[in-house]
Order: sequence, then C-alpha cells, then structure tokens
Amino acid sequence: MKNASLAALGIALALGLIGCSEPPVENNVSKTAVEQPQPTLNSGIELANMDKSVRAQDDFYYHVNGNWLKTTEIPADKSNYGSFTALYDDSQKALRTVLENAVQNASMEQSDDERKLAGFYSSYLDETAREELALAPLKPYLEPVKTLTDKAQLPNVMAKLLLQGGTNPFAWYVNNDAKNSSENALYLYQSGLGLPDRDYYLKDSDKFTNIRAQYAQYIEQVLLRTGEQKPKAAAARILKLETAIATAQWSRVASRDATKSYNKLSLNDANALIPAFDLQAYLSTAGLKVNELVVNQPSYIAQLSQVVDDYSLTTWQQYLTFHFVNNHAALLNKEMVDLKFDFFGKTLRGVQAQAPTWKKAVDASNEVLGELLGKIYVETYFPPEAKARMTELVDNVIQGFDYAIDDLEWMSAETKVAAKEKLSKFTPKIGYPDKWRDYSQLNIDADDLLGNYVRYTQWAYADMAAKIGKPVDRSEWFMTPQTVNAYYNPVNNEIVFPAAILQPPFFNLEADDAVNYGAIGAVIGHELGHGFDDQGAKYDGEGNLRNWWSESDLTQFEKRGNKLVAQYAQFKPFEDAHVNGELTLGENIGDLGGLTVSYKAYQLALAGKVSPVIDGYTGEQRFFMGWAQIWRRQYREEELRSRLMTDSHSPSHYRVIGVLPNMPEFYKAFDVKAGDQMYIAPEERVKIW
Repeated sequence: MKNASLAALGIALALGLIGCSEPPVENNVSKTAVEQPQPTLNSGIELANMDKSVRAQDDFYYHVNGNWLKTTEIPADKSNYGSFTALYDDSQKALRTVLENAVQNASMEQSDDERKLAGFYSSYLDETAREELALAPLKPYLEPVKTLTDKAQLPNVMAKLLLQGGTNPFAWYVNNDAKNSSENALYLYQSGLGLPDRDYYLKDSDKFTNIRAQYAQYIEQVLLRTGEQKPKAAAARILKLETAIATAQWSRVASRDATKSYNKLSLNDANALIPAFDLQAYLSTAGLKVNELVVNQPSYIAQLSQVVDDYSLTTWQQYLTFHFVNNHAALLNKEMVDLKFDFFGKTLRGVQAQAPTWKKAVDASNEVLGELLGKIYVETYFPPEAKARMTELVDNVIQGFDYAIDDLEWMSAETKVAAKEKLSKFTPKIGYPDKWRDYSQLNIDADDLLGNYVRYTQWAYADMAAKIGKPVDRSEWFMTPQTVNAYYNPVNNEIVFPAAILQPPFFNLEADDAVNYGAIGAVIGHELGHGFDDQGAKYDGEGNLRNWWSESDLTQFEKRGNKLVAQYAQFKPFEDAHVNGELTLGENIGDLGGLTVSYKAYQLALAGKVSPVIDGYTGEQRFFMGWAQIWRRQYREEELRSRLMTDSHSPSHYRVIGVLPNMPEFYKAFDVKAGDQMYIAPEERVKIW
C-alpha cells in the first residue's frame, strides 16, 4: 500500500477484477421466521502455495508462499509478479472487453463517454498510422524549442512544454494547503531526471557507471532520430546537465519529511531563490495566478539557478527536446517504442519482452480516461455486499485502533486524547467515488493519439490550476475504482479502498473472518497507521500540519521508530544492497500498526468465542497466514535493486518477516521460541501502535 501521491497527473493504474453478482431483489413477501442455513465459509488459505519444509518459526513468508515461489515464473513482459499483478492481469482482460464493446457499438446513440473510450482506444491500436507518421506529430511541439534564441525565453517555453507532457527541472501540482487543509495551494517540487533517482547519477560503482553509459547511448539514439547533427556530444552534455540537477536535489528520505518540505513563500521570495530563471514568467505562462506558493525543496531551487547559468542555451534545447521525445516515445512508431523499451524495460527493470499492444492500449486508456472506465467497472464487477462487508471491517478496525491507543504504555493520557480525536475524524472511502469526474471538456480524436495525450495533459493541468485558492473538494478520489491498491491522504485525513482490491486474496466474501482480518483488515489498519506514522503523525484530524504531541511522547515515538529503522536495515536481498530503513519507515510503521490493530479487531469480532479451526489452522494462525499470502511476489534482480533505492515500501519478503517478530500474538499462535529464526528478544521488539 502507499500514501496518495497527489503530485502526479496520471496517477491511475488499470488494476483489478471481481466477480459480479446481482443485488438482492426486495419484494413485498413477508419473511418467514424459519432460519435459513448459513453457507459454510472456507479458510481462505491457499494451501497448495505452502512449503511446509520451511518452518513457520524460521521464515513465515516462505512457509506460507514457498511452493508458489518455487513454481511461479515472472511473465516475460513484467519486472515482478505477485498477488497485485495477478489481479491486474485479470483487470486488463475485463477492461479490454469494456473498451472493445465501446468500439464495436459505435452509433449515433452512443454516449459522449463511450465515444471518448472508443476513440482513445482506437487511436492507440492504430499502429499503421503510427508507422506512417513516425516522429512527425512531435514537430509542432518541438519547433518552439528549436527556435529559442535567448535563455530569457526558457521560462515560457518550459512552462508550455510541461503543459504538453514535457519535462522541466521542476514541476507543480495543486493540493490542500498542508497548514490550511480546507483550501487548495500551489506546490513547486524538484523534477527533471531521466533515470529513476539522483543516486543513479552520483554512485560510482560499476553497475551505475554502466547504466549511465547505456543511458547516454539511448539519449544519442533518440536525438539522432530528431535530426541532431552531433547526437553523441549532445547526449554527453545532457547527462552532465542531469548530473548537476541530481547533485542539487534532495534525497528521497529528506523529501518525505513533511515539515522540512513545507515552505510557504511569497511569489517574490520564491522568484528571488532562482535569479537566473524568471519563475514568475514561468508560472504566468502555465496559467498560475498566485501571490504565494509552497516550495518543497527550496535549496534545490536556489542551486538550480547556478545550473541554469552554467549550461548553454544549446544544451538546454537538447535536454528539452530529448525529454519531450522520450516522454512520448511509446506513442510513436515501432522503432521508437522498441528503443525506449530496450533501455527502460530491459536495462533498468530486467523485463524480457514488451506487453502486447492491446495491453498497452488498455493501460493508456485507463491513465487518460480512468473514471470513465471506472464507472462501467463498478457497475459490472463490484457487488453491493462487498461494500457492506468492507464497511463493517473498516468500522471494526477503527475500533481496534481505538483500543490499541488505550493499551499504549509509552503514551501520555494527554496525547492519547489527541490521537483518539484524530482517529475519530478519519473518513473512509470504499469502492468508488460518489461523484464521478467530468470529462466533457476533454477532446478525444480517434485519429490523433499524440494529440489525445497532449490534450489530456493540458486538461488535467488546467483542472488543477482552477482549484488554486478554492475550497477543497473532499469527495475527490486519487485512485480509480479499478486500482488494486489503497491509500491514506494526510491532508484530508482519509483512507481510500478502491473496488479492485476487495477480492481474494485481499478480501474473500466466501472466507472466514480470520483471513480477511489478516489481509484486507491489516490493509485497512495499514492505511489508518499512515495517519500515525513518522510523517502522518505530524497532521491533525483536520489534515493540518500541526504538532499535537507532547515533547516526551514524541521522543518515545521517534525512539521506537529508530529501532524499526535499524531492524529493517539488517535485511539484505543482495550482498551489496540492503533495505533503507529510513526511506521505508512510514510504510513499516503502517504494516506493524496495521497488523496489530487488525488482530485486535479480529478478537473483537470473535466476541469472546474460540476461533474455529479450518483446514487444520486456528483463526489466529490463519490471520497471520492471510497477511503473508497477500505479499507473495517474485522480482527480477534489476527491479528489486531499483526498488531498494526508490520505493518507500520494503520488498514483500520483509513486509512479512519484518513485522511478525515484533508481535507477541504471532509467538503465541505459532509457538515461536528462542533459537527460532523469527525470534526477537522481548526487549528488542518494537511496539508503536
């Protein structure tokens, strides 16, 4: 799971499928007093996936998932494969049916929404047109870059390019003002790199040196196709420019600090940070009329001024040209599609083969028209009983969190009151939005794939810009219903569970409560836990960035968090790479707190009864097995190494064996003793929530 990333425009991912059942029909026939037999619930545990040669007490992840890990190969078109991706694959097939029906049913009676879906999908699938056009569709967008004569023109050209899907050394988004969460504010943040992280430019090992060399070759090949006369020399200059940008940037650990990254400045003061670049002109061209804005990384913006000075106008032109072509290469002819895949797919992520065009077309349609697809998706695949049972689970886990706060021996009574006040103000969102996004102003043309993307980007940015200074619409969603994921949004203090995650192995309507509390219940708890992780705990119940902790409690909280950092830093998937305990701290707190409070909720649901034994396992055992089986995942080495540097989540293996040894309930359920590999001495265990 992850926190909502509100800076991204195309946040939607096409994921998820759930079997559809018709809602019950109410009639006027009176109900009889005879009790109907209740269906027998199954364990929800996929027994065939287990490897009982690995003791539960030594590695619970492999005990529950070992046979699956031995027998499952990563598909050639993927960098990793697990529970999420299996549901994603099913989702693509379902969404393909929706889109193809829209194409086949073209008629005068077709709605505007259906025409948009059919038009966009058709434009992506038209590979003949893409071959004929090659790079020609890019020319109108690149011409202003080509004709630049002075660096003073850079702000206007960069702003226009960003609105058309280009890359700048910084970008912007609109979201709740973190210190006035009922009103929207403009945020400016660092950007501008082609490689996944600043460390790819700054580390000196052979691995990163080789990646940079291959990146330079890729840049050269792209520029060669744009008509650049000396593409190799241009590529070297671009790499040097991006290295300077990377050197100035904040690390991911520093950037996730909610306090340090909130810097509200007047427009004049922000402009003064970067004298070599007219920020005011840049924002004006982008249609942003503001007197103040929040700068996430002010020292980066200040250092960027020197970078602008140090590099020639020609280098900046080449940089902007390369990134615009690169950003849109997947929409062009086969030569460009293959070129981009060879570097970003094979080299960086280890993917062996491209996905078929129809899958790419589904993903692209979902990115651009996500809520149009989502509206049809929930009508077809999301049963009402799933939302009802999920609502009950959410209520129970919130109650479990409330009890968990009472049990905290390290927290003062004063801070407990504040924590409970925040908990009481959480807003759960389940399944799908009450109000769908309006796409009526977005023009989609079945004969213009690149234009569709550009118009979508312009439309999305304009939609954001119109919100500046306006009251926040708290009904808005930042994931589509067909996304297999969930998120916590700190400035709205909301937890959001799209429809697509509410299916096995995460949520099983036919399974006993234990596995559901261990799976989706823990996911609910995880998202609640983000409201109380090392960054979420800096926001109050209204979503405002405000300290509600006593000094002694905050010290205790940070001390326990540091112990968790140290625990996870010991996990080494490779001899030369370990989990970044600081980068993953928020997610690890979410996992530990989420599983802890969901266990309490499960015990509350039992209402004092002994849990049933199903398939030879008690409810308490199946609870932990439910958690382990949702994280089964295979990674290609390149993908896992990249995630260790860039992902705020720990790899799946450690999301299981990192959490469970800190929970006394796990020791009791599986009789874990000193000497077992999953054992941690009581004084070394971490309890935060």
